[in-house]
Amino acid sequence: MISYDKIEPRWLYRRQLKSHITAMAILKIARMGHPVLRVRAHEVVDPRGPQVLKLVDDMLETMIDADGRGLAATQVHVPLRVVIFQVPLDEDEEKNGSLTILVNPSIEKLTKEVEYDWEACLSVPELIGLVPRCPKIRYHGTTPVGVKVDCIAEGFHARVVQHECDHLDGFLYPQRMDDMSLLLFREEMRNGIPDEARRLMEDVDAE
Repeated sequence: MISYDKIEPRWLYRRQLKSHITAMAILKIARMGHPVLRVRAHEVVDPRGPQVLKLVDDMLETMIDADGRGLAATQVHVPLRVVIFQVPLDEDEEKNGSLTILVNPSIEKLTKEVEYDWEACLSVPELIGLVPRCPKIRYHGTTPVGVKVDCIAEGFHARVVQHECDHLDGFLYPQRMDDMSLLLFREEMRNGIPDEARRLMEDVDAE
């Protein structure tokens, strides 16, 4: 198990994926249609409890094995409010970014604006969809070392956080879409982006 008490207790818990300890288990990922993905996850009473640390270890190993950007506990059949995600926090971050782990996260939207971009999900394999999201949010939570998190996120970072936290409330990204014709098999993207997707994304190539 990862020794969290030996990690520097920064305000945001971050670790590089490549440095993790491989004493974990790969869990089965629930797919769209499974009941666990349709319920609101339970609050975690003790974010620093040993069961949470073991769950996070296994979620990390599972995400790495599946080559994902994020994972929610409900996706591995555990209805608890825990998410992990990996995004670059600024331009100076290395390509793969850093890992963030949040227990009992909450989100506050900081603008009424909406931006469209493509999303995929380990629980919705082989598909990709154009999803509207708030481009700027503030999120809160607690790390496995008990540190309170208060972070403002924009762009891709904000999108990933919203996507993962949606899982905790029983939502998958297709339920956030407003045009189901833009739910595609990923491999079909080789044939080009649909015109309506270009318009919604304000793609300069659409002209």
